[in-house]
Amino acid sequence: MAATLPMIAGALALGIPAAHAADSPGRDTLAGTKPAWATAKADKGATSDSSKVSARVYLAGRNASGLAAYAKSVSDPSSALYGKYLSAAQVQQRFGATTAQVTAVKSWLKSAGLKVTGTTQHYVTVSGDVAAVEKAFSTSLHNYSKGSKTYRAPSKTASAPDSLNGAVLTVTGLDNAPHTASHDDALPGPTAVFKNSGPFSSYYGSNTATTLPSAYGKKIPYAVEGYTGKQLRAAYGAGKYTGKGVRVAITDAYASPTIAFDAATYAKAHGDQKYSTSQLKQVLPSEYTQTEACDASGWYGEETLDVEAVHAVAPDANITYVGAASCFDDDLLDSLSKVVDNHLADIVSNSWGDIEANQTPDLAAAYDQVFQLGAVEGIGFYFSSGDNGDEVANTTTPTQPGVKQVDTPANSAWVTAVGGTSLAVGKGDKYLWETGWGTEKASLSADGKSWTSFPGAFTSGAGGGTSKTVAEPFYQKGVVPDALAKANSATGNRVVPDISAIADPNTGFKVGQTQTFPDGSEQYSEYRIGGTSLASPVIAAVQALAQEARGGKAIGFANPSIYAKYGTKVYHDVTDNPTGSGLAVARVDFANSFDASEGLLTSVRSLGKDSSLSAVKGYDDVTGVGTPADGYVASYVPKQSHHKH
Repeated sequence: MAATLPMIAGALALGIPAAHAADSPGRDTLAGTKPAWATAKADKGATSDSSKVSARVYLAGRNASGLAAYAKSVSDPSSALYGKYLSAAQVQQRFGATTAQVTAVKSWLKSAGLKVTGTTQHYVTVSGDVAAVEKAFSTSLHNYSKGSKTYRAPSKTASAPDSLNGAVLTVTGLDNAPHTASHDDALPGPTAVFKNSGPFSSYYGSNTATTLPSAYGKKIPYAVEGYTGKQLRAAYGAGKYTGKGVRVAITDAYASPTIAFDAATYAKAHGDQKYSTSQLKQVLPSEYTQTEACDASGWYGEETLDVEAVHAVAPDANITYVGAASCFDDDLLDSLSKVVDNHLADIVSNSWGDIEANQTPDLAAAYDQVFQLGAVEGIGFYFSSGDNGDEVANTTTPTQPGVKQVDTPANSAWVTAVGGTSLAVGKGDKYLWETGWGTEKASLSADGKSWTSFPGAFTSGAGGGTSKTVAEPFYQKGVVPDALAKANSATGNRVVPDISAIADPNTGFKVGQTQTFPDGSEQYSEYRIGGTSLASPVIAAVQALAQEARGGKAIGFANPSIYAKYGTKVYHDVTDNPTGSGLAVARVDFANSFDASEGLLTSVRSLGKDSSLSAVKGYDDVTGVGTPADGYVASYVPKQSHHKH
């Protein structure tokens, strides 16, 4: 699923350099550099002075608080600066670090005995031993137990000399716990072939499972074989718009070697428009790392889903895939920065994340800086909200109870978090209804006459809830109910998600991808998939349609616009119970995920049961403001102004 970051609300959430350190005169503290897990109880003593450390010192730029303020104003429809975007060069000139700042930071690091190994416009990389790091950052590094492992971390918050005048935003790498992302897929990756067994419905409810037991007092339909672009465009009100002239970027780790072939084959098979020359581009690193730790081939399916979903919903949009060198935060941050520094797209879809408890505030600050720089250029970032509901089941271990939390970077106040639904599209591509995505599964009994312990256990659902670390953003005030906003503090916190779209793999999207078959051959094959990994590119594609409707002008960071339209007919207000009775589908799977040779597994999947989260009337923490309805895309058409001459 996602990359890792715990966050501190307040100064850090706004990317404002920290205040003077009371206990270290002459120093500026770098808030959040001591991770939450580095407690006195977990302390195992000092790290050896000769241990090697590699770190990134992020530059705050010449006006960090001004950057946050401009990013807010330029994205807010009620502000005079709304839509007055700057070019990448203007952003660097106005908010980037000055040559003098970079020189001062480098000489400070060198004087402590660290080696400067590289410089970008965002950070300086250094390496050296523990003793030099402790001298530079005025802290001591200790070893701490975290779960069953031991990691290095600062024993007190790191700081920088105040003579640098706040030139340093933060430092990452002082702790060496893994910060990785996984992709939000509700299905296995494409290493080995995955196929769905029938019977299927071709549209929702077209094929009733008459021979299987009832659920909720009636016979239920078989799961759809997988919706295609035509059905999704109809459900979300695409109208005549195709995303022409709009560029969407997708970031994931690694790159599928067969993406061009797979995307073209899939489009042809499902009546999607043919890709024009250079409509699909890839921007890739010179080398890849951590391929085993990150399960590189597992990311191919993610890229395939993202590309095919964007093209299916916005067939004329240009797609730029930006692959990261690994699933670690540093590399994902570099990919996001590449999009911003070169303005590769106005809309960026990201189907990855991690639990909020794994995020450290230093990384949160680095991510937020990239998102703010993007907002100032008119670039909007969309992130999957996660596939594990409230994360309690997912974080439960044999020794520890699970912790209710949201995912990150979807928790950032500067991105659009995309939640998920179960979608029913009926005959003639008619939108029937949606529920919040949350699945409970029960298997068919041995005698075939009942569902064992119906409705069964929770398997997956849209990520959502209230952040513990990010303050409530201005655009959520007055829309998000206090019961959610103030669940963790009296001052209010960020609630996830903002908007949603199809995610339930049981009402999922069909994709096509080259996979490895049991005989070792590699062949193109199609399967149904879901996850908020699907919802994010679908919303990104709908935003491409909206940008086209807007005459091509970028929507930028979309949350202020999305919330400004709340409560109007442009959204489907999604609830868990749209028909007044329980909803479920029957699903048949191959036991070996490929063919019937080892038998079939029949189950019932109940819809609208997302862990402790509920989709209710109005804003909720499963679907946000809802899903785009017929008027959504058209609501971005500029209003005609009438002037008397």
